[in-house]
Amino acid sequence: MSLDLDTNFQPEHGRPVEVAPEIVRLTAPNASPMTFTGTNTYLLGRDRLLVIDPGPRDERHLEALLRAIDGRPVESILVTHTHLDHSGLCDALKARTGAPVAAEGPHRTARPLAANEINRLDAAADHAFRPDRTLRDGETMTTAAGRITGIATPGHTANHMAFALEGSGILFSGDHVMSWSTSIVAPPDGGMADYMASLDKLLLRSDTLYLPGHGGPIAKPLAFVRALRTHRRMREQAILERVRAGDRTIPEIVKAIYRSTPVALHGAAALSVFAHLENLCERGLVATESDCDLSGRFEPC
Repeated sequence: MSLDLDTNFQPEHGRPVEVAPEIVRLTAPNASPMTFTGTNTYLLGRDRLLVIDPGPRDERHLEALLRAIDGRPVESILVTHTHLDHSGLCDALKARTGAPVAAEGPHRTARPLAANEINRLDAAADHAFRPDRTLRDGETMTTAAGRITGIATPGHTANHMAFALEGSGILFSGDHVMSWSTSIVAPPDGGMADYMASLDKLLLRSDTLYLPGHGGPIAKPLAFVRALRTHRRMREQAILERVRAGDRTIPEIVKAIYRSTPVALHGAAALSVFAHLENLCERGLVATESDCDLSGRFEPC
């Protein structure tokens, strides 16, 4: 089963685009190799609104959101996870609308840092984020825009949460599942075992449309998630085979496996390889001489 990614997406920065009845998307102008065409913010409702992922600290995006809100009350601001390109605008939008913020919780790592380990994604994390309301896995909020259920989906970050609009088949999948690229899973911010378990969790659901944090909608989400899970398993097997063939470092593995990937993305690829190696170490399939880290040397067991 092949993973067919879709990079043919026109963001229409600054303009609200209707993606489903009473749901519009505004894409922030923060395009980059890591964010694709920018972060998607979603407005739900007609007379009273919900905001999902306000986006980065960007005055242009804030003004575009306020124009789209057009003076209507905002009941709540929901945040899928605490990377600054999703949560950075929370305080400013809350100050302008008075809306409380709801999320799984503050930023945290998936595991403690090892001795001398550096968190490569630390600068992307919103350490100051504190939601007004924390949501448990499966907890539902009743709003004018509909009933919203939080679905804990750790992996990309430890506090990642997707949001289901009950009765619609729509899941706001954040950065857990995206149409344009696989999600970065980078220890200690996130973890591959958690990520794979979260994919399995989504396959138990019957959602019919994903609206992700970057890129366009996913119209056949269950087939896409199955393909994504297969892709991750094949990547893991390829990494294990490279170690068994004699590759000992992450740069060696990246060079061998990601030959067709632009060099600008090799840093992200290294983090993904690291996440897989950490998981393989935990399962006793690969060993390293000390703590599992990006600069380590890896041996087959």
